[in-house]
Amino acid sequence: MKSYFIKEKDFNLFVKKMIESKKVVGPVAKKKKFVFANLKNAADLRLDFDVTILPPKKEFFPTCQMLIKFDGSKFESGVHSEEKILFGVHFYDIKGIDMTDHLFNENNSDCNYLTNREKTTIVGSNIQNVAPRSFWGTIGKDLKPKGHDAFLTKIQDGYVFQTLTDKGEALIKFGTFGAAADAQVQEADRVNDSVMSQCPEKLQHSSKDIAKKVRGSFKNKELWASAAKDCFSCGSCNIVCPTCYCFDIQDKWNVDQKTGSRARYWDACLTKEFAEISMGEGKSENFREERGARFRHRIMRKAAYQTEKLGSPACVGCGRCSNACTADIADPVNVINRIMEEPV
Repeated sequence: MKSYFIKEKDFNLFVKKMIESKKVVGPVAKKKKFVFANLKNAADLRLDFDVTILPPKKEFFPTCQMLIKFDGSKFESGVHSEEKILFGVHFYDIKGIDMTDHLFNENNSDCNYLTNREKTTIVGSNIQNVAPRSFWGTIGKDLKPKGHDAFLTKIQDGYVFQTLTDKGEALIKFGTFGAAADAQVQEADRVNDSVMSQCPEKLQHSSKDIAKKVRGSFKNKELWASAAKDCFSCGSCNIVCPTCYCFDIQDKWNVDQKTGSRARYWDACLTKEFAEISMGEGKSENFREERGARFRHRIMRKAAYQTEKLGSPACVGCGRCSNACTADIADPVNVINRIMEEPV
């Protein structure tokens, strides 16, 4: 790892030159909230954001991704990746990308995801404002983010820019950087360490203990029915989650019945139709028909099923699900803490 420093007065020019060189995606304001979007001007970049509406995984795994176009027996890939810089990603979203990388890489790797992922340079940034429903300070504390190429920390009079890979190092040419002094690196460390205790919500137990207790609550139907009592089954919590990766594939045929396309769309396990399957002859079966069963499945996936595989719960504590839930019941902290208080 190499550490550089860029003065605050030189920072916008650094971003401007990156934008002129290739596609740059970063956090921008959208009314009172924030989204990751293509940067047109350096002034649009908002590194003081708390959390974005959707996670940055959409840059590799779009909400709708064209897979193939076909014409009779001829097929053309619909995935056309391009080199880009994903700039200003908070550490919890980097962890979410790390998890998604693992899940799309295992067994039969997903080239539709990996093609976009491999051509992207990821630059993390420190958290300057804490989101009101966040709990990233107390979930998966032992798992460190690793999939980024550089990390930017705002300190007094400028930014410490630490490069971790060759792709990160290649960005140095766009800015007026000098070597960071030891005192500046230490200040950056203090900035990043101090924010970890500022989350308004907290989990009180280790990942291992949570996984064990949550899995042990599987048969407690009363608990899950109660937790899901006000659920609208809308799937909003799934759609905004940085570690959800389920998708639905749909074929569209044109009127000539010869040409068409295949695309995949984000899917949500909280919706009633997610677990509905065809039985033929116009019949169907839903193996998670009750709201409690669907609610349970989401929490099991986040807090128990994936923990051993990922080295952490499949949740990064961003708080997006809590913000998105109309009924205000999706907050994993409330659900997990309730389960942890249940008698054995």
